[in-house]
Amino acid sequence: MTNTDRLQIVHLDKESISPKIDFIKPDTDHIWTSYDDTPDELVIPRLRDADIVVLNKVQITRTHLEALPKLNYIAVTATGFDKIDIQACHDHAVVVSNARGYAKHTVPEHTIALIFALRRSLMGYHHDIRQGLWQKSRQFCFFTHPVSDLHGSTLGIIGSGVIGSEVARIATALGMKVLVSERKGASQITAGKTAFDEVLARSDIITLHCPLTPDTANLIAAPEFGLMQKMPLIINSSRGGLVNEADLIDALDSGQVSGAALDVLTQEPPSDNHIIMQNLHRPNLLVTPHIAWASHQAMQALWLQVMDNIDKFVAGRPQNIL
Repeated sequence: MTNTDRLQIVHLDKESISPKIDFIKPDTDHIWTSYDDTPDELVIPRLRDADIVVLNKVQITRTHLEALPKLNYIAVTATGFDKIDIQACHDHAVVVSNARGYAKHTVPEHTIALIFALRRSLMGYHHDIRQGLWQKSRQFCFFTHPVSDLHGSTLGIIGSGVIGSEVARIATALGMKVLVSERKGASQITAGKTAFDEVLARSDIITLHCPLTPDTANLIAAPEFGLMQKMPLIINSSRGGLVNEADLIDALDSGQVSGAALDVLTQEPPSDNHIIMQNLHRPNLLVTPHIAWASHQAMQALWLQVMDNIDKFVAGRPQNIL
């Protein structure tokens, strides 16, 4: 890329990354402008002179791109890119890169932590103790919630990329049987994978690790819950739209699933009347605020990779192109 002027780089949502990491800047000569958060109505004004935009969850649409002829590169500070109109970027010759691999430890570890918490009813017992049940117990312990081992159980993994594969490795080390799902509706089954419907039927725990696309929206909804024969736990630390939340609550009510842990929702942050927020009293529903990716080590690695992506783009060697 040739540009006699200093590059204008704008970071639209700095608050989406912990302030405790080291925010190094690209090596290329540039002017850096940063905003903690950017509502939709300020996207175009703030990017009018930008060559490069750094963002996480700020939406970029065709309308934005049509008003921003100078913009030529979008650096996404995440792996997911569902907020970006990729086809519109291609049409306007705007290069988009995401960050990859940085979450290969943090998301699997968070996923396993969620599984442990539900499988051993940690939330339910903690709540009971806060309510005074242990203090009033006539025995040294009490049994108000189920406690089950992971060893010997079957884990169904939907999404077999870097993160899904690491979850499988940890689960195997814990003595779990792992089923890796083939794509939903696939006519052929890849070696080493299991048909989607069979994974739903055979799994004690189902965890999702796939991107949100038009093909995966509502991947798990009422029809899929109906196929689950073992009342499994549902774990989603990928994208909120993969699981139909209203159908999930119905499945909890009917006993089709025995519990759920969600790190992601369809609305983030959720409103008070969001259906999941209305059900937080349930001891078998665990919600964390989209932090599976957010270990300090992962966020630092993410930022370093994004800055390297910018330097490589400026040098004419763009990486991680979408």
